[in-house]
Amino acid sequence: MTTVDTIFCKSLPVLMKYSDREERTTPIQICLEMHLIMSPLHRKELVVRFTDQSDVFFLHSLRLGEDDFQSLKVQQGLLVDFSAFPQKFIDLLELCLQEEHKDNPKFILHLVFDTKCTACLQVIETNPFKHLTHLALKLLPGTDTDIKNYLADCLKNLKAQNVQLKDRLDSTEVDLQKRLHQTQEALAARTCELDKLKSEWVTKTDELSTKYSQEVTSERERSFETQSNYQQRYEREKRELEQAHVKIVKQLEARLHELESINKELTDRKYKSESTIRELKSCLGSLEEEHHRTKQETQALRKENTALDCNNHEQDKQLGQLRTRVAVLEQEVKDKEQVLTKSSDLLGAEQGQKRKFEEELEHKQHQISKMESSIKSMSAELIKGNEIIKKLQGEIKTYHGKLKLRNQITTEQDKLLSEKEEQLVKLRREMDGTKEELRQRDNEKNTLTKSLESTMLKLEESKQLLKTNENVINWLNKQVTENQLRSSQTHGPFEKPSLTTTSNILRNATNPALHNFSTPAGSGGQPSFDLQMSAISGVSRQHLPQQKPLQIQYQPGLARKSIIPVPAKGAPVPSIPEEIIPITNPEQREKENNSPLDSKYFHPVADVAPLAVRGHPNTFSSSMDVADRHFQPRTVSQTFVPKKMDPPPLASAYFPKTT
Repeated sequence: MTTVDTIFCKSLPVLMKYSDREERTTPIQICLEMHLIMSPLHRKELVVRFTDQSDVFFLHSLRLGEDDFQSLKVQQGLLVDFSAFPQKFIDLLELCLQEEHKDNPKFILHLVFDTKCTACLQVIETNPFKHLTHLALKLLPGTDTDIKNYLADCLKNLKAQNVQLKDRLDSTEVDLQKRLHQTQEALAARTCELDKLKSEWVTKTDELSTKYSQEVTSERERSFETQSNYQQRYEREKRELEQAHVKIVKQLEARLHELESINKELTDRKYKSESTIRELKSCLGSLEEEHHRTKQETQALRKENTALDCNNHEQDKQLGQLRTRVAVLEQEVKDKEQVLTKSSDLLGAEQGQKRKFEEELEHKQHQISKMESSIKSMSAELIKGNEIIKKLQGEIKTYHGKLKLRNQITTEQDKLLSEKEEQLVKLRREMDGTKEELRQRDNEKNTLTKSLESTMLKLEESKQLLKTNENVINWLNKQVTENQLRSSQTHGPFEKPSLTTTSNILRNATNPALHNFSTPAGSGGQPSFDLQMSAISGVSRQHLPQQKPLQIQYQPGLARKSIIPVPAKGAPVPSIPEEIIPITNPEQREKENNSPLDSKYFHPVADVAPLAVRGHPNTFSSSMDVADRHFQPRTVSQTFVPKKMDPPPLASAYFPKTT
């Protein structure tokens, strides 16, 4: 099983180089696919496919697995792994695509064909010095099967595109037709509106032209009147303005004379102020020169003061140094005097010690002569001891060799022991895992046994309930046959039931649903029979569909007494009857009188619903428990022969006594 993931599919310009033809640049469709092979081994393959849209039979491909990539990596010195190689290859192709429209592209693709029909793809980076080949891949031409598969895929894709385009064209055609129809309808409506508007516009223009011509004539008359009025007002205002202007001119001339006198006074003040400003400027220049001189003098005095301070500080330092030196020299003199006294005392003591050492030297020389004699004897013993030591060293060397062998053996044994310990740890872990699995299995087994016991109990209960249901169903069948036989034997107002109604009665009698056998109460107290059987059990009742009760109606002609006897008050409750057949043999009669049901089923059930009596006092109903509503109803295949029947009992455990 293989999964295919297309990671790159674009058309790139490739320079095709042939050995026997000229070079040419053509757009080539480059498709990169990542194939994930699941069986028999989980592995990945990079498939590179080169196709030409103009040449359908041009197909070159390359399948690159992880093992092939390792050899390619060693040959070309690649620095990426197999997982990162597809993305890096796509990046190189994107760079070639970006440089496509430039005059001097930096990255180009070359496809070199050999004489053996194999091709080599080269990703080249160009620069003024050299063409660098980043990657070179060998491509194999496609076989007939590959070309056929490729052409089939192309045809499949083209058909799919054709179907899509057809669907789009049909939808667009329908839309355009709808729009055309709508626009035509709108155009017709707009033309009608335009015609109406034109007619209205012509009438309105005529009315407006007449109206405005009258207004223009009236306005002209008004304009003439207003013009004459404005001319009279203008002449009046002109006269008033001329008189006011003459008055203003006289006032301005008087004001001018006053201002000329004021101007003369101000010019005199100006000249006086300018002369005072010149005098003040000359005084200011002299003061600035004096200030500059005083600044220079203060700077010179400050420099002299700093120099004198430095000299004073140095002299203080020298004085302190000299004082300390004098104190040190005095202390040294005192120390030397003490040393001289001590050295004289020591000299006397050393002379006494010298005498003692000379006496001891003579004693030691005498001891040395004794020791030399003892050393000679000891040297002989040492020679013997050296020979013994050499022998012991040889033995030690042999012992060391043995120890090395033992150490090697012990190291090997330690390695084996460590391996065994690791194996033991693994086995213990596995044993713990198996123990946990066994515990889980035991728990599952316990739960399954409990569920099996519960299901077995339910199954036994359902079997017991099925037995009771079968007995009840047989009894009901017998009751139905008795009723049919009685209705068929009593020739009178009742209609004879057909075979279809008989089979329906028998089929529904065995169905664990609700059944009704009734005769409607007519005029004169006609009899009716209503038998209801409701399935009541602990099993879920939601899975069974609701069924309507089957009703057999008898159409009476004349009023007749009911054949079924009414149970008397205080009568004993008999057991469920068996099917009664005329028996001549007494032994057979004893066998037949035995009850087919167990005695524990003859007790009344708490869940049984009370009987519902409708329409007639002789009508009675009964309800019973059914084990499971999912149990399929039994079909009665017996053929009932008309026999002489005894009347049914008045009440039973399943049909309680009515009061």
